[in-house]
Amino acid sequence: MKLLKDLLYKVSLREVQGSTNIAVETVAFDSRKITGFCMFVAIRGTCTDGHDYMEQAVEKGAIAVVCENYPKHPNEKITYIKVENTADALGVIASNYYENPSAAIQLIGVTGTNGKTTTATMLYHLFRQLGYKTGLLSTVVNRIHNQTIQATHTTPDALQINALLRDMVEFGCTHCFMEVSSHAIHQHRIHGLTFKGGVFTNITHDHLDYHGTFNAYIKAKKLFFDALPADAFAVVNKDDDHWENMVFDIKAKVSTFGMHSVADYRARIIENRFEGLQLNIDGNDIWSKLIGKFNAYNILSVYAVADQLDQEKIDVLTTISNLNPVEGRFQYMKTASNITAIVDYAHTPDALENVLQTIEDIRTGNEKVVSVVGCGGNRDHTKRPLMAGIACKYSDQVVFTSDNPRTESPRKIISEMEAGVSKPDYRKTTSIPDRREAIKIACKLASAGDIVLVAGKGHEKYQEINGERFPFDDMKIVFETLKMLEK
Repeated sequence: MKLLKDLLYKVSLREVQGSTNIAVETVAFDSRKITGFCMFVAIRGTCTDGHDYMEQAVEKGAIAVVCENYPKHPNEKITYIKVENTADALGVIASNYYENPSAAIQLIGVTGTNGKTTTATMLYHLFRQLGYKTGLLSTVVNRIHNQTIQATHTTPDALQINALLRDMVEFGCTHCFMEVSSHAIHQHRIHGLTFKGGVFTNITHDHLDYHGTFNAYIKAKKLFFDALPADAFAVVNKDDDHWENMVFDIKAKVSTFGMHSVADYRARIIENRFEGLQLNIDGNDIWSKLIGKFNAYNILSVYAVADQLDQEKIDVLTTISNLNPVEGRFQYMKTASNITAIVDYAHTPDALENVLQTIEDIRTGNEKVVSVVGCGGNRDHTKRPLMAGIACKYSDQVVFTSDNPRTESPRKIISEMEAGVSKPDYRKTTSIPDRREAIKIACKLASAGDIVLVAGKGHEKYQEINGERFPFDDMKIVFETLKMLEK
């Protein structure tokens, strides 16, 4: 149990009704999770408003309520704490409840449109191999050193984050690498955390369904860097047009990386093949199992962060060369008949172009590229025609299909994609709403030496349709289909 007054330490208070010298057992922002002696924080969400459930929370056992507006009929036995922003307050309260674990660990946040998962995961594996007990908070999984905890969001809520960080600290972890999404920043899920450093990978059009405009999306990302303290570092991609916006007038120490700019950390691609990349980083040649220019940036950012964390450069480069690709990120297999199949999470125009451009750079020109592309339902509509146009630009044949249609009609999504296809390119496209069938058709279209790309879902092991998640694994379906075709 903790005293309410201790949980409110550093919370910006407007007014308090009742005693703060009371014991609190749990903290919740979901009224369904209320137990006795609980503090309830009324959060304004995208779908519901916790203020509508304050009375219900009290009925279920809440003894303190944090809110922006008092209820119409306050309970005299309950302590009410009025604040300017309950989401901000929850972040600070969660940190206090779990005894500020982020201050006891080297917490590094990675943000950007593309590359977050690969960068954070590589850093986790790098530091483990360098001998540190390390944590990871990512889209794919959360890890406490060698313990795996499945992830459900890019960034968990403030209570979950602090609970995981507390477990990491108690296990003896010295570092944690964390994906930081624009949603998490905007929804204040990382408020109250102490970051040692931040990484900016890149920014391109995405999540406009949520943020409304590209400018609002940029501003959301910048809030992360604005909050970094003076003793933290910011490592940013200088080749991205918006890097200066991210670090303008921030308190943290800024370092840059790039391949085309004069930067603090520089790399040059010597060789790019399906087997991997040969790079020159700050005058040292290394070989990596990762593929493509976009991964060269990820590797360079990892190297830069390791240097900022005072690791020996040669040890870092040697260890990077042994790291494996992240599941669902340019994950590929070759069949006996020399068909190359690639599964990638690319679900934005920029990410899809990166993957297809990498294939274009590696291919000989004598083989076909067959791409399977879909777009998620209930998400940014503006990227649908863009992704279709990019797929047609770099592919010999394209199969449009569903991704996670959610509550939208797959045929409607596909028709919006088809709007981005030029008349000459229509002849190379096929539309098959059933994703499993689309993958099978793409594999059948491929001959010896050809390349099949299945984009959009990567590591995901499900397909979300009308509120349900059905088992679905792109790589498994590709593998089974090609194996069957070779019989």
